[in-house]
Amino acid sequence: MNYPIYLDYNATTPVDQRVLDAMLPYFGVHFGNAASRTHVYGLHAEEAVDTARKQVARLLGAAPNEIVFTSGATESINLALKGAFEAQGHQKKHIITVMTEHKAVLDTCAHLEKLGAEVTYLQPDSEGLITPEQVEAALQPNTLLVSVMVANNEIGVIQPYHEIAQLTRSRGVLFHTDATQAVGKLPLNLSETPIDLLSLSAHKLYGPKGVGALVVRNKTALIAQQDGGRHERGRRSGTLNVPGIVGLGKACSLVDTDQTGVSQLRDRLETCILQTIPGTRVNGSREHRLPNTTNISFPGVEGELLLMSLNEIAVSNGSACNSASTEPSYVLRALGLPDELAYSSVRFSLGRYMTEADIERAIQHVITVTNALRVAYQ
Repeated sequence: MNYPIYLDYNATTPVDQRVLDAMLPYFGVHFGNAASRTHVYGLHAEEAVDTARKQVARLLGAAPNEIVFTSGATESINLALKGAFEAQGHQKKHIITVMTEHKAVLDTCAHLEKLGAEVTYLQPDSEGLITPEQVEAALQPNTLLVSVMVANNEIGVIQPYHEIAQLTRSRGVLFHTDATQAVGKLPLNLSETPIDLLSLSAHKLYGPKGVGALVVRNKTALIAQQDGGRHERGRRSGTLNVPGIVGLGKACSLVDTDQTGVSQLRDRLETCILQTIPGTRVNGSREHRLPNTTNISFPGVEGELLLMSLNEIAVSNGSACNSASTEPSYVLRALGLPDELAYSSVRFSLGRYMTEADIERAIQHVITVTNALRVAYQ
């Protein structure tokens, strides 16, 4: 058992030792540039990248030539939304997304609005869910793209992305999904779900930071956002991060979407907290959510003090991208939570290396700290 006990797997994951072992040779012995095809060093690097491309494609049910390697999900999202807008924005300027999307989507949409895009932000219900009917009602003749994440990073809620993808395909509208939190936790198959653009990041599935991918289905028009060499089939220029790409591929090859064990530990943690600490509540749908995530409000406790006092566990109050913000979670606000509850909410996200002993220790620590803080406030 390690201390503090890590319960922030949605923020990032440790690199799996098998992933690290696969990466190490490409920092030293096999250090070639994958674009250098005139000698064995470059050819060996290119071969490693090709293998990784196949591994990512195999996990997602895509074709290897549809995989574009990037620096991570944020770049992938920017490339997807801005690239699609540049390709077709002169004809179609309307984008549909959701108020609870990751900031990488929301901030990119805000940027595109300055360039003339019209963006509709759908309001989720109190459980964090939207419906295909909402998307359908928002469609316009000039709708270019719909961007709805598979699963939310703060509350774990899984949107009806399959149905939305089918709807958009039937209307000739592009569908982008931020699958960053879902890849490695849920089975995703693009041969069954008509997703045009899918973003992911390696460090959420036990791979390295600084590398990710955008799946661009064939015949999807996209303008590169980074020029200089026309790498990645002209989608994204720049020298490839060969060790990182090898790590992403290896991480994808190790994925086991059977999350039963993690789900059972999450349920144990959640049930004990709800049954033992009066007034606590789970935020977001408990039926449609990731198997590793629970977001719990602790009324009567000041949120920042609670996080500081939970020094035996590593948790967060929302997205890692907003950890420095003094504002309550915009995701929880969108669900209708008052600021007081949004401030006092904690996200617990479990992962591959959790044990029953970790969870039992975490439960007792949360109960002890919360009770002490409530007594202090009386």
